[in-house]
Amino acid sequence: MTVGLRQYAASADTFHLRLWHRKIKNEMAFPIKVCTICNEEFELKPDKPGFANRCPECSAPESTDSDTKHRMDADERRTIAEANEARRKAMRDLLYRKDS
Repeated sequence: MTVGLRQYAASADTFHLRLWHRKIKNEMAFPIKVCTICNEEFELKPDKPGFANRCPECSAPESTDSDTKHRMDADERRTIAEANEARRKAMRDLLYRKDS
């Protein structure tokens, strides 16, 4: 007899929990935010792409032209690699030098 009551109580709890979730899901609205770019109000939805403080129109990805992208030649790559190596050496010397 107690097993039946436990099953009934568990199913009643599950029913009330589902009912509560359905009620919350239907009644809760998404937060209203103001776009930092255009000052328009928008609903912040979980699947909205982009920034949380920008409306969907302002956070749409900007088109980047391949013509404006700068390609590096061998000399530029070598110069950057040498600068990075010097930077790494300076950081290593600062971090691991022995205090005398």
